[in-house]
Amino acid sequence: MLTVKSRQHGTATVIEPSGRIDSTTAKEFEQLIAPPLVAGSHRLVVDLSGLEYISSAGLRVFLTAAKQCKSAGGALTLCSASDGVREVFEISGFSSLFGLHDSVEAAVKVFGEATA
Repeated sequence: MLTVKSRQHGTATVIEPSGRIDSTTAKEFEQLIAPPLVAGSHRLVVDLSGLEYISSAGLRVFLTAAKQCKSAGGALTLCSASDGVREVFEISGFSSLFGLHDSVEAAVKVFGEATA
């Protein structure tokens, strides 16, 4: 099962997936993160603390969202990954594409914002 919450943190939108992003849930995840992109929020922080597992299908969704953000002058960055999820991002090389931070506050600093 996959759930996704979102919230604002300054000018960044924080996306919080919980559960698994795999071939079964990747399309659902893509649809759940689309509203902030459509609404014009192109500074995305994905808080991975609730993510238990991610497959290559899930990685593709991150890549697509990052491209959309970049083309609109924004960026997508990641934070708070468990050891297993962090390993998937590191082995795939995606951690260097997005940045993998320890906290939401550290990730938001990528956008040049002060944290509260």
